[in-house]
Amino acid sequence: MSEPVMRRTQFGLPVESFRAPTFRFHSPLAKALSLFSVLSVVAVAAVPITASALAADASSSSIESPKAVSSLLLDVVHAGKRLVAAGDRGHILYSDDDGKSWSQAKVPTRQMLTSVYFIDDKKGWAVGHDAQILASEDGGATWTLQFEDLQREAPLLDVWFKDANTGFAVGAYGALLTTADGGKHWDDVSDRLDNEDQYHLNAITAVKDSGLFVVGEMGSMFRSADWGETWERIQGPYEGSLFGVLGAADSGVVIAYGLRGHLFRSADFGTTWETIPLKTTGGELEFGLSGGALLPNGSLVVVGHGGSVLKSNDSGRSFSVVNRADRMSLAGVIADDKGNLILVGQGGVRVASPTGAELGQL
Repeated sequence: MSEPVMRRTQFGLPVESFRAPTFRFHSPLAKALSLFSVLSVVAVAAVPITASALAADASSSSIESPKAVSSLLLDVVHAGKRLVAAGDRGHILYSDDDGKSWSQAKVPTRQMLTSVYFIDDKKGWAVGHDAQILASEDGGATWTLQFEDLQREAPLLDVWFKDANTGFAVGAYGALLTTADGGKHWDDVSDRLDNEDQYHLNAITAVKDSGLFVVGEMGSMFRSADWGETWERIQGPYEGSLFGVLGAADSGVVIAYGLRGHLFRSADFGTTWETIPLKTTGGELEFGLSGGALLPNGSLVVVGHGGSVLKSNDSGRSFSVVNRADRMSLAGVIADDKGNLILVGQGGVRVASPTGAELGQL
């Protein structure tokens, strides 16, 4: 039986047609699993709504389970000294002992959550399916639903906040949402981007002393030198999908990564790019790369399929590569106070050495 796929009308909105299965997505774990629900009609663009208009009942709340820590998790971040991870079935977990033990947060959704972001030890946001945006005021222990758009039937994939008021979320079909009041109201500003084909936007990040940077499907890249007011589409180095982007500790340095181990570095906010080779004992790395982080000491870490962990101590000019023995796909990474890596993805949470290997190994 054929499955519904998307084609686009002259107005840019997708409509259903039926033919042999075709997928526009080329995504690793962190994105592919979050995009299955996109194969449906996006009938109407999102409209701003207020947080007070949303009220979740018990039947829509995430189910508490001791197995949540070993379930699929797609992102992990710091909320002060606390670690907060988010993923499948609305699971959000937090740890106050560097990942040794985890507690499950009170979350008003069972949708998959794809990204989480905190501006300090208390205030944070998470995004996911149904274009949902959640907010926390207590370091991730409890959450409220700020925004959702069921008519999109498509996920948001990343979120970034400049401060307690100003934030952005990006997602499928070129979605770009923004708030100026901490999420009480969200506005769809997708038309700020030169993205007529509505390529999926997979990641957004801040680049030191430069502005904001967004990457997505088909190698699409956008930058904003005025922190989100206006955007410029730029010519990237690659026509395949990009799943993540990081700003380095140095001014203007951007790291973008995606399919089949492709990783690129720019030292001038995306004007020019160089390909960074990723060598393993078996040759070139060919696993998709799906998540990453700038660590407090200035190191960069990128993770992906096959248990791949890449680390750079020279602002992204070169990366060491470790392929973990369990080969579990990884979607997110952060470091604890000792420099050990907290890895999340398939199979939940793992604590690894600073290189990504098992603890006690180099």
